[in-house]
Amino acid sequence: MWQKTMSGGDAAGGDPGELVAEAVHRWVVTVGRSSRNDLDWRDTPGDADPHHRDVGKGITPMTISFLLTPEQEQLKAAARGFAQDQLRDLAAVTRAEPDPKTRALLLRPAFENAVAAGFLKGLIPVPFGGAASSGVDAAIFIEEWAAESPDFVISMAGPLIALAPVYQVGTPEQVKRFVRPFLADSGAPLAAMAFSEPEGSANFDAEGPGQGIRTTAVPDGDEWVINGRKAWASHLCGWDGDGPDIMTIVCRTPSGISLIVAEREHLAGNIEVEEYYDLPGLKGCLTTRVRLTDVRVPRGNLLGEEGQGVDLTRNAFLPSGASIGIFAAAAMRQAFDIAYRFALTEKRGGPVPIIEYQAVSDILADAKGKIEAVRLLAWRALDALMSMHPSGPELALHAKIFGSETSVEVINELIKIVGVTAYDEKFPIIRYLMDTLSYPIIEGSNVGVRRRQLQALFRTPGYDPLSASGMA
Repeated sequence: MWQKTMSGGDAAGGDPGELVAEAVHRWVVTVGRSSRNDLDWRDTPGDADPHHRDVGKGITPMTISFLLTPEQEQLKAAARGFAQDQLRDLAAVTRAEPDPKTRALLLRPAFENAVAAGFLKGLIPVPFGGAASSGVDAAIFIEEWAAESPDFVISMAGPLIALAPVYQVGTPEQVKRFVRPFLADSGAPLAAMAFSEPEGSANFDAEGPGQGIRTTAVPDGDEWVINGRKAWASHLCGWDGDGPDIMTIVCRTPSGISLIVAEREHLAGNIEVEEYYDLPGLKGCLTTRVRLTDVRVPRGNLLGEEGQGVDLTRNAFLPSGASIGIFAAAAMRQAFDIAYRFALTEKRGGPVPIIEYQAVSDILADAKGKIEAVRLLAWRALDALMSMHPSGPELALHAKIFGSETSVEVINELIKIVGVTAYDEKFPIIRYLMDTLSYPIIEGSNVGVRRRQLQALFRTPGYDPLSASGMA
């Protein structure tokens, strides 16, 4: 069925594959273009390149209308069709597999199908060979896939973060070389942002012995020699243990924290998987701890300038943080559907369905309002990022923090409608809680990173609380 949908057989007009390809990418190209300097979200020298100046052209912020356009309805149908036909059963099989490596590899055939259908190109901006869309389109696409398999979305979305610094400061030659694998029409190319380290990275920019980023890159002639350990980013090890096609490595060079791109040919034979993490949720994510040993990379693979890595890293995680609000909405919507149908049909030994009881209806009412609020906040955040509005960073932080924490709260309340039956793993609602428990701590943990960034924003001289809403 998904093939019929992707070919336009079930949608009126347009190529759904192209619509989806247009759905995700503009939100990655606006990183670093906000005016909140105290948060280190700022323009960088790469913006002087005409290649970069064209990125934001033609992007118009959404008007105050929340009705989906016909094109967005087609996009939703295409994304939902693929998710239901390719991801729903796969998610069930993945959850049933006990070995973390084996279950992650189960995703590869669907990954290849998504590439063949043009979805991967939807993660690449138009100026770099991909397609184009708005932040709201990105949100629609992400929610439909994440509703069925958030781990699949995370696994496929590596280019969103790993290539963001390339778009921002990469030379034309770097852009062409590093983006090329992700314009493919076949295969299963992977990208990873090697940021987190086993010792923790909330204070990655700290200076001093044993502090901050510990991975080092030492110049040796025309090469960098990289050594260190990385963890948590999806697909650090690649499909076969020899690394992804592209790995953007946050490391410490003689002049400070920098970003260097290692390609698969540099990683193979020099990357060791120390552990495959067995996650309680997001079961299909291939999540590892790896050791990089004498990885030799050309000096020309440095992104921007030495010491520019702190800004570039923070910028790269802006859109992914905002997208957590969409992941949260997707999980809540699924859990709500389960609890709502349960309340409509179950009497639990009484004379009427339990939805007739006020306490049950109150939980549903509160949950539904919060789901809508989180979704609209994430739409607004992604739209602001896409259109390069100064409110983007603040709204992205709210979408990440409010969305992730609300999803845990809402699903936990919905579980109470079901009662002890929900604690049976065969009952479907509990898995959404296990997924959402990760959202406050991935893509920059709320306590260690995101709330601190909000604190810095609030301390910015001249900060106006009304600015993000447009009501200043």
